[in-house]
Amino acid sequence: MQVFAIRPEPGLSSTIAAGAARGLPIAGYPLSAVGPSGWTLPDLKSVDALLVGSANAIRFGGEKLESLLHLPVLAVGEATANAAKDAGFSVAKTGTGGLQSLIDSLAATYRNLLRLAGEDHVPIELPDDVNLITRVVYRVQDSYITEEFASRLVNGAVVLLHSAGAAAHFASECDRLGLERERIALAAIGPRVLGMVGSGWRDVRAAANPSDAELLALAQDMCQ
Repeated sequence: MQVFAIRPEPGLSSTIAAGAARGLPIAGYPLSAVGPSGWTLPDLKSVDALLVGSANAIRFGGEKLESLLHLPVLAVGEATANAAKDAGFSVAKTGTGGLQSLIDSLAATYRNLLRLAGEDHVPIELPDDVNLITRVVYRVQDSYITEEFASRLVNGAVVLLHSAGAAAHFASECDRLGLERERIALAAIGPRVLGMVGSGWRDVRAAANPSDAELLALAQDMCQ
């Protein structure tokens, strides 16, 4: 089966390159694009650290990020941590199991957080002694499945799902076009993502850990 990635750039090219490195050809059909969202800086006097759940928050945060460079970053994963370091931030902690896991393992040092997020962001549960300010710094604009992409999906496919929003949009597009779900397998970066797609697919599986490497390994298994 052909493997397809639908995430926006620059992550799309990164996923395709990582697939090629492990002998897994991936065709890219981005179904969204990411852009900045106007946002305002809060009062930073009591902020201990930045909570960042996506590298897009760093890529599209704009000039206001310069006012935050003195704050340590709590990054959801390695890609986000690397983006923060490249932008001049110091990364205090890099998670491996999603934002909630990161919050649950916080050191007592960080009690007042500024979250830089996308318009559609994951809800998190906070300990009673942790305060969170959220700023939406980027948004995702969805696009339609093209005729070319649709014609390739009906031949059997494994589609990589990197976010809950992308999963919901892909499922909606398949239904809009009348594509047969039983011909399409879905490989998701985490269980929450699969909760957005409904039933009837050829196969649905989630990576053991939320990383591109784990997702590609899963997709490779699903192609056997």
